[in-house]
Amino acid sequence: MTHAVHLRHVRRYDDPALEAHGAELLEATGCPVGRGDRVLVKPNLVAPRNTALSCSHPAVVRAACLFALSRGAVVTVADSPAFGTGRIMARLTGLSARLADLPVVVANLDQPHGLRLAHGGTIGVSRLALEADHIVNVARLKCHDQMGLTLAVKNFFGCVCGFRKSLAHQRLGKDRARFATMILDVLAALPPTTSLVDGIVAMHKAGPAFGEPFPLGLLGAAANPVALDTAIYALLGLRPEAVPLWREAGRLGLGGTRPEDIDYPLERPEAFDATGFVMPRQLAPLAFEPRRFVTGRLKSLMLTLRGGPGCR
Repeated sequence: MTHAVHLRHVRRYDDPALEAHGAELLEATGCPVGRGDRVLVKPNLVAPRNTALSCSHPAVVRAACLFALSRGAVVTVADSPAFGTGRIMARLTGLSARLADLPVVVANLDQPHGLRLAHGGTIGVSRLALEADHIVNVARLKCHDQMGLTLAVKNFFGCVCGFRKSLAHQRLGKDRARFATMILDVLAALPPTTSLVDGIVAMHKAGPAFGEPFPLGLLGAAANPVALDTAIYALLGLRPEAVPLWREAGRLGLGGTRPEDIDYPLERPEAFDATGFVMPRQLAPLAFEPRRFVTGRLKSLMLTLRGGPGCR
C-alpha cells in the first residue's frame, strides 16, 4: 500500500502565495473538513524561547485556519506548551495577532481525559483534542535533543495536558521505545487528522528550542503523519536507528514507515537541498535531572500567573 505525501517549495514566510500553497497541500491530502465541523488547528508552541524558530510560524498556522474556515468549519487553535498556556504562547509568538481578524478561538489544550497506554498506566489527553471532529496538525521541522527530530507525529504529544508531559518524561524516561509507543498511543486515540509540516526554515544542530536556522524551503502535508515524517527522514538522509519514533512505528508495523511505500504527487524529495542539515550528535536522556524538572515546573507556573515575560 502506498501513502501520498505532498511537498511544495516555499522559500519565505512572507511569500504572497504561502496561503494558497497551504490550501493546495491540504486539499491534495483529501482533508475531509466540512461545514459545521469542529476543527482543532494544533500548532507547536513549545516554550517562550527562540519562538521565531522553535514554534510553528504564525503564517503557516493562519494558512491552515483559512483552509478550514473556507470549508465552513468551526475553528479552535490550541496547544498545551511545555511552559505557560496555549493562549499565552499564542500571544508571545505573534500568533494571536496574526489570527485577530479571523473567526477562530485561541485556547489551551486542557481538561485531561485518562487514556490507557499499551504498556500500562494512563496519560491525560485534552478533551478538546479528543472531541474534535478533525485535527489539522501544524508541526515545525526541528531537531530534538531527546528524540532526534520532532515532526508531525511528535507534535501530537502536545495534546497531553500541561505538566503531564513532564511527568511522562520522568516516568518513561528510562525506556525510549516505551516513550515513543506512548506518543503513538496518543495519536491512535485522536480523531481523524491531517498534518502540515513547516520546514520553510527548519531548526538543526539542537532542539526543540535552542537550535539554529536551516532554510530548507519545504512545506509538506499528508493524511498519514507517519508517512509524512518518513518522507522527511528520508529527505534528510536518516535511518530508523537515529529516530526513536520512526524505529518504534516500524516495529509496530504502522503504515507509512517504509520510504519505498511513499508516493509524491507534487514535488519529490530530491527537489529539496538538505546538504548541511546537522542532527544532534547524541540523544540526551529523556528524564530530566530532578532540579531541572522542579525548576521547569516553577517557571511554567510563574509564566502562567504573570501571563508572559514583562507582564505585571
